[in-house]
Amino acid sequence: MPQLQLGAQTFRSHGTEIARIHMHDWIILFLLLVIEVVLNVIEPFHRFVGADMMTDLKYPMKDNTIPVWAVPIIAIILPFTVMLVFFFRGRNVYDLHQAILGLLFSVLITGVITDAIKDGVGRPRPDFFWRCFPDGKGVFDSVTGNVKCTGLKNVIKEGHKSFPSGHTSWSFAGLGFLSWYLSGKIKAFDQQGHVAKLCIVVLPLLFAALVGVSRVDDYWHHWQDVFAGGLIGLTVASFCYLQLFPPPYDVAGWMPHFHITRMGDSRNGTQPPMYDQSSSLTARQTELENVYARSQHGLAITEFNVPDSSPILSDVESGRRY
Repeated sequence: MPQLQLGAQTFRSHGTEIARIHMHDWIILFLLLVIEVVLNVIEPFHRFVGADMMTDLKYPMKDNTIPVWAVPIIAIILPFTVMLVFFFRGRNVYDLHQAILGLLFSVLITGVITDAIKDGVGRPRPDFFWRCFPDGKGVFDSVTGNVKCTGLKNVIKEGHKSFPSGHTSWSFAGLGFLSWYLSGKIKAFDQQGHVAKLCIVVLPLLFAALVGVSRVDDYWHHWQDVFAGGLIGLTVASFCYLQLFPPPYDVAGWMPHFHITRMGDSRNGTQPPMYDQSSSLTARQTELENVYARSQHGLAITEFNVPDSSPILSDVESGRRY
């Protein structure tokens, strides 16, 4: 049977090409990083906090169960390590590049959204009283009734950043993307009834959820902050993944759109300089005409013919996109 070698796409042979095509994406990533730094430097909105509002803001100040420095490890380094494992198994630079690009976009877009909302809302943390009055003696303006904090400026600043939870949003962004990535790579939705695959897919989400729970347990966030942070992170991760990869239930859900297009271009004898809609549709139709299954070692895919009466192929021929 004819075979197409997946291991042919290496950094040396195709790294320059894919870097050139996605140069603008990396520039945007750098700009997102700059915006994220600025959002963490500026002063958040200081919402009015009266004496009668302190009832729910007197929780004790505790250290973070998961420190700030650990969040990038959880949200970026851990998923990246898993992606490297698949890269060393398949030697596909297209897949690794798109996975890293999607992961970084997920985390940075989530970070910008989260910190922009934090600065704009300025919701006090559950331990705000002790941040504002470390000696336990509340001081309030005689006219407005607003707090007159006596604590350290940087501690008070951090006390106005409760909504939404950054730890949670970052964790769900990185680990949510990893969950999508794993579901495609292990073909979790191949309709073969392997429920054990779902355990692998859910595991990163469980880890992210536990990070969110720790934020409530540490009294750094209200439960609404954690819920909103998780929703933001998982939503952004889903959009970023589906921008670069097909849905996991797709016949070619384990490889990036970019690679599918290049496969179709190679068969048609063309090499367009950019990824475009018509090329993508041609490649996908070619892919649906030939279902690929990985060989035992995962370095080649074997071709099997699909009957022309396939309802999926009919949908594509009628103009439906997948």
